[in-house]
Amino acid sequence: MRSNPHTDMLELDRSIDRVFSLAAKKSRRLAERWKDADGSPVFTVKGRYTSRGWTEWTQGFQFGIPLIAGLGMGDKGLLEYAERMIVEKMAVHLTHRGVHDHGFNNVSTYGMMLRLMTKGAIPEETWKRRYCELALKVSGAVQASRWTALPDALGYIYSFNGPHSLFADTMRSLRTLALAWRLGQVLMGEQDSKVNLLERLLAHAETTARYNVYHGTGRDRWDQKGRVAHESIFNIVNGSYRAPSSQQGFSPFTTWTRGLAWVMLGFAEELEFLNTLDDADFANLELPYFKLKDAVLSRFEEVAKEVCDFYLLNTPTDGIPYWDTGGPQMHKIKDALENDADPYNSYEPVDSSAAAIAAQALLRYGSYLGAEGKRYLDAGLSIVSRLCSDEYLALASDHEGLLLHAVYHYPNGWDYAPDKDLPPHGESCMWGDYHLLEAALWVREWRAGGKPSGFFDIFPVVAKK
Repeated sequence: MRSNPHTDMLELDRSIDRVFSLAAKKSRRLAERWKDADGSPVFTVKGRYTSRGWTEWTQGFQFGIPLIAGLGMGDKGLLEYAERMIVEKMAVHLTHRGVHDHGFNNVSTYGMMLRLMTKGAIPEETWKRRYCELALKVSGAVQASRWTALPDALGYIYSFNGPHSLFADTMRSLRTLALAWRLGQVLMGEQDSKVNLLERLLAHAETTARYNVYHGTGRDRWDQKGRVAHESIFNIVNGSYRAPSSQQGFSPFTTWTRGLAWVMLGFAEELEFLNTLDDADFANLELPYFKLKDAVLSRFEEVAKEVCDFYLLNTPTDGIPYWDTGGPQMHKIKDALENDADPYNSYEPVDSSAAAIAAQALLRYGSYLGAEGKRYLDAGLSIVSRLCSDEYLALASDHEGLLLHAVYHYPNGWDYAPDKDLPPHGESCMWGDYHLLEAALWVREWRAGGKPSGFFDIFPVVAKK
């Protein structure tokens, strides 16, 4: 990738204003059309949002998008609609034990509502604050209960595939455990045992770091530092690691770029959270590999750097990745990494949703590092600028998406291709639209305050048992 240290910030400000305006208009139109019987919107086909039964992981984006768009536009009516839908529709997701997606559904809604109350963007009401806090407590504990324990105090929140399966995606979902722990919640087990949610968060992150992230140590023939495997498979009888795998990438030995982006953002955002803690918060954790705060930060910084560097090295010059770094026809795209990504090429699709997620990761990680993180910050700003351009925004009034050229499940053939001879392009997805808005909100608040906008620092700290 070619970072631009001289991004035209005034032009970017105008582009972000346009993004919020578009998102508000599209949110209103989708709200008028969408029916509960349709399920949750997932991705567009010919510019119209459709559902796809796999797991229920996108409804939080459906209502999180108008929440952020309403904030961005100062649109009271849109904010009220989003709040009403969250209260009426999202409770079922709080006790959903069948998915690893609580951070996507519940933090994007209840968490964002709480954040906007704290920021004064929506009215402060005691019942509403307590309701959102309770929702986050429940979500974090339920998510942590979906647990596979491994030897050496490791373990992970297992994916919808079952107890043998650790997904890279879940690193971004960990924030629901962080918020629940910050609010004083524990998971109660057999004989009233108390499970520390911070301990589970750290164990999951370390397991992901050891098995889903490669560190250039010769683990297999394709062990390149910072590469990410979408899935890790374990023998749940004895806890031994068996193999890498991939559900949505080309192979276990290539890197599905959205999985890489989930890991980038998960570690970057958790660094923000962990940096607010004290050594005392780690004192009673039964984790032999994390005794002190410095050890935790050092490990998370190591992994964040490796995956962010891998992204920068293996992405086209404009920061928009192709769907998989080892797509089977990538070799046919001449100088693919020496030019901007081409959504209309004849061989492999790009994934703008991966770029939106990665952009936020680079922004947060770069800001966390301070002066040393300038190249990551510049890269994040460059990607946001590119995603806010005419080439990637769905400017047509009849297109219900916001961010063009996203893909969902290319191996399964779920994505719409307008030309059977070309890869999918020109369509949008809920998580791409949502994460573009989160990134845009980060940039706007950073620009307004001259400092990074953290997610965890706006929640009240309570006494922890």
